[in-house]
Amino acid sequence: MTAYLLLFLSALIAATILPMQSEAVLVALLVAEEHPVPILLAVATVGNVLGSVINWVLGKYLLRFKHKRWFPASDDQLRRAQDWYYRYGRWSLLASWLPVVGDPLTVIAGVMREPFVPFLVLVTIAKGARYLVLAALTLAWI
Repeated sequence: MTAYLLLFLSALIAATILPMQSEAVLVALLVAEEHPVPILLAVATVGNVLGSVINWVLGKYLLRFKHKRWFPASDDQLRRAQDWYYRYGRWSLLASWLPVVGDPLTVIAGVMREPFVPFLVLVTIAKGARYLVLAALTLAWI
């Protein structure tokens, strides 16, 4: 149970804008061969998607604080991110698994008021596919 909690929390934190690596935890658990692979994939995916949902919620309410000194983006940065999202739309959420750009993308989806259900479906596909590929590569290697 501790292994699943560790994987869930690392995946959740990794999906937020806080630095964390869930992939290393998943690989370590896969290599240990002590837990069923489908359950590990489900736990990692659910945790990572939940972290992205937190980002979406933060993004949805973030603009209320746009004129505060501590706001994390300049008007220009925010406009560029919004323009990018207008250009590529909700399908860009399939890139939410990518390092560096994936987590901010889920925040921008909230800022842009992306409806929750399409957001959830696309992010789940992206995050689940990433963990599935990682597991396949790991298991082929060991």
